[in-house]
Amino acid sequence: MVAREKLSKLSDLALRQRREGLTRVLPPLAEVLRGSLMERYLTCGNPACKCARGERHGPVWYLSVTLDQTRRAGCTVPGDQVEQVRRWIENYHRVKESLEKVSDINRELMRRHKNKNQKRKTAKP
Repeated sequence: MVAREKLSKLSDLALRQRREGLTRVLPPLAEVLRGSLMERYLTCGNPACKCARGERHGPVWYLSVTLDQTRRAGCTVPGDQVEQVRRWIENYHRVKESLEKVSDINRELMRRHKNKNQKRKTAKP
């Protein structure tokens, strides 16, 4: 969970500027991937193979994605794509964190707007 900042102490202008800044530094959305990258070492089952003596095959890189509470999807990742997949997963986390911050700012701005409207209604004769 992202630590919530004390947004109530900032001005409307500061909040809007912060929101704009967050949207400007987002990574390219075409380079975002949700999931976990795992390094695995496998055995093939051949009793004459080195893996039967404990020297497993690998590393084999595997991308795992949780679809819902009961289902997962995954696939192997070729060795030449591992760094790209790592970057894309990191980009996903950066986007998610930025969206949480933008959402917090928007919620604070909405709260202020609502309070202003309520004050106007009570101030009218």
